[in-house]
Amino acid sequence: MKKTFILLASLLVSGTVSAQQDTLVYNARRAVTLEGSSNFRDLGGYPTRDGRRVQWGRIYRSADISKLSDKDLKTLEAVHLAVDCDLRSPEEVQKAPDRIPTGVQYVHLPAGSEHIQMAKFYEAMQKSTRKDTLLLQTYRSTEHLKAKYKPLFDHLLSLKGNESLLFHCTAGKDRTGIGAALVLSALNVDRQTILKDYQATNQFWKADRERMLQGMAQQGLNPEAARSLLDANPAYLESTFQAIDQKYGSMDRFLEKEMGLTARSRKALRDQFLK
Repeated sequence: MKKTFILLASLLVSGTVSAQQDTLVYNARRAVTLEGSSNFRDLGGYPTRDGRRVQWGRIYRSADISKLSDKDLKTLEAVHLAVDCDLRSPEEVQKAPDRIPTGVQYVHLPAGSEHIQMAKFYEAMQKSTRKDTLLLQTYRSTEHLKAKYKPLFDHLLSLKGNESLLFHCTAGKDRTGIGAALVLSALNVDRQTILKDYQATNQFWKADRERMLQGMAQQGLNPEAARSLLDANPAYLESTFQAIDQKYGSMDRFLEKEMGLTARSRKALRDQFLK
């Protein structure tokens, strides 16, 4: 009887924590509504382990921003966007260059994306015996992380006043999801909240995701494989955490060794973006 009570209490607490995380992730302030992009959202409001919260209006993540309207540019000016970190490959950038307000610093960080050829990726997905194999392999790769994300941290630390920074890829899911995980980890946000933020792409990117699924079906990609490719499955990001823990011993050691975040610079980062 006692064990049953403890189990029920544990489930109730777990459910409460999950509900609280959902409320945080889907806060009405999080989504930035744009005419020419989706999955554009604020990383503010998340609580940290030391009782502080990530500041609103300072760090943003997004999908492709090549089709922003003039009204969208005004919106980005209003949030004081200073730096745009583009995580896409040179091929993706050439086909759909970012549209950003005048004066915003554009930073291209293609490491790990240079050899992305979607046609070949689709073909491999069709032949894969496990539809998630290729994505898991991608998420477990740590070799390119320093070149891709250290400059992002450098630019965060260089922001002044109320300036903000955006990082994005094409869907705002994989490369952007890993970037958000590293940034939120450095800011001392707990791992379960980070996984919830990652999974939220399934909602914030829903309309464009469905359109992309239709396009993939027209190219002959198996619907199940296509959905796996575009799904923000927490297991994918969890595999990145596991790979980092296995190789470096902990996220803290990884952030110090590969992102250059010493105790001093991490304090500076937290003092700047937490309140």
